[in-house]
Amino acid sequence: MAELFAFTDGACSGNPGPGGWGALLVARDGERVVRERALSGGEALTTNNRMELMAAIGALESLRRPSLITIVTDSAYLKNGITSWLHGWKRNGWKTSTRKPVKNEDLWRRLDAAQAPHQVRWEWIKGHAGHPENERADELARAGMAPFKR
Repeated sequence: MAELFAFTDGACSGNPGPGGWGALLVARDGERVVRERALSGGEALTTNNRMELMAAIGALESLRRPSLITIVTDSAYLKNGITSWLHGWKRNGWKTSTRKPVKNEDLWRRLDAAQAPHQVRWEWIKGHAGHPENERADELARAGMAPFKR
């Protein structure tokens, strides 16, 4: 049975500024790649963190049936938010531990809903460290941003 991975990345030119997101979905049978699908998008005025969230959302929302998937990200914000902070935010009415509103609440809610039907494992890797799929996700994010750059 093939294992499913999503390598995700966000990019922004200025923060805020034009931004893009990319997700490379890869199904592997052992070391052999069975299928690959590239996704990307962007916005004219956004932040890097929003694009990191959109990359994971885009990957999960593209799945047609409940899946076991590993999402690989170079964003500590994304990984920590979804694995460590989300439960507390929801319990506290979408407030941080200091009682401030959660930034990007709209996308955190969307990500929470997108992951609900799936079994998701979250993995962090160091960005721009020569990891081929992460570099490809970065290229997709920059391509998603390109139409919005002037």
